[in-house]
Amino acid sequence: MNWLVLLHVVSAIVGVGPAYFLHVLLRKQQTVGELRVSMNLSKTLEFFPKIGGSIAVLSGLLLVVISDWAFREFWIWGSIVMYVLIQIVVIGYVGPRLKKIVNWVKDYNGPSDAVVPQEQQAWLARANYLMYVASFFGLVLFTFMVLKPHL
Repeated sequence: MNWLVLLHVVSAIVGVGPAYFLHVLLRKQQTVGELRVSMNLSKTLEFFPKIGGSIAVLSGLLLVVISDWAFREFWIWGSIVMYVLIQIVVIGYVGPRLKKIVNWVKDYNGPSDAVVPQEQQAWLARANYLMYVASFFGLVLFTFMVLKPHL
């Protein structure tokens, strides 16, 4: 069972980790060239939550089934709810905003050292705020899994 716990922890870190790194990519006052690089990196980072998150969920469910834990425990339900909330925020709210930014960067024909216009800065700021929400949910998720609080 130790190898399964290790797999679960590592995949959770790999799956949730990019949520914390994305703040660097969504920073203010980038040039268009920097934003172009940031958006390319964000597309690369999408791979890790898909694979790591999926393995974390499956290994977590398997851990509950083969251990003495039960699905009636608060920390398990809290972890599941936090994971779902992260997915809703990232896929449902951040994703469409990032797509809008990526499309703008693709269509932009000006100099790459130009500062990103205010409207697109507002899109970045909103996406970054939502990533902070997802990051907070991630901290709560890890807290549930480490401390295993009971009601």
